[in-house]
Amino acid sequence: MSNIAKAFEHGKAFIPFITCGYPDLETTEKIVYAMVDAGADLIELGIPFSDPTAEGPVIQEANIRALAGADKVTTDKVFDLVRRLRQKVTIPMVFMTYANVVFSYGSERFISTCKEIGIDGLILPDIPYEEKEEFDPICKQYGLDLVSLIAPTSHERISMIAKEANGFVYCVSSLGVTGTRTEITTNVGEMVALVKKAKDIPCAIGFGISTPEQAKKMATSADGVIVGSAIVKIIAKYGREAAQPVFEYVKSMKDAIS
Repeated sequence: MSNIAKAFEHGKAFIPFITCGYPDLETTEKIVYAMVDAGADLIELGIPFSDPTAEGPVIQEANIRALAGADKVTTDKVFDLVRRLRQKVTIPMVFMTYANVVFSYGSERFISTCKEIGIDGLILPDIPYEEKEEFDPICKQYGLDLVSLIAPTSHERISMIAKEANGFVYCVSSLGVTGTRTEITTNVGEMVALVKKAKDIPCAIGFGISTPEQAKKMATSADGVIVGSAIVKIIAKYGREAAQPVFEYVKSMKDAIS
């Protein structure tokens, strides 16, 4: 059983996302501990990239600031951060980044380092199903789950993607980029049903969820809820003092879906 599956063993999973190094690496570390204390079941760590195509303005800005800030965040610095986190954090953690970050580091070197430091999986939103062979065999070799994404437009591809999915399936709730939405109109239950028909694997919903009410509603259709932009917005507001407000937000979201 993959380590990621453990996130879904205790009811509905709450999965927060943050951009590493925004506003700085020390604050990122404090925020991760706060999210764990607040009940997060799995954490998505974003490795900053100069052209994060799946992201809306909030996370794009966080990427740019992390790369240009005092810490000048690099992949190696993020790896060192995870080494520190793993001294205390036992829940599953995955990286969300872009193919170029992995390529430029060297795919095997990147993925083997992930294994060594205790990263459980990898989410690469710019890699379509048809191109996953560039990374999937290396991930399997090192015991990492390459998490598949499905979108409302995936239709007949959903069962094809689900059959080969690992860890969990990331269900994109709305078209377009990440960001908070006032309302989510996609029939998420239908997407999840198609996945489950193809494979017994947890499904988590992301893109656009920001309030406890939305989280609760989405959790009725899926096994977990992913939230990024709403958390990055809190960090943008409070900067180095963000750990406590993020704790309170994550706790409210976890309570809503429990």
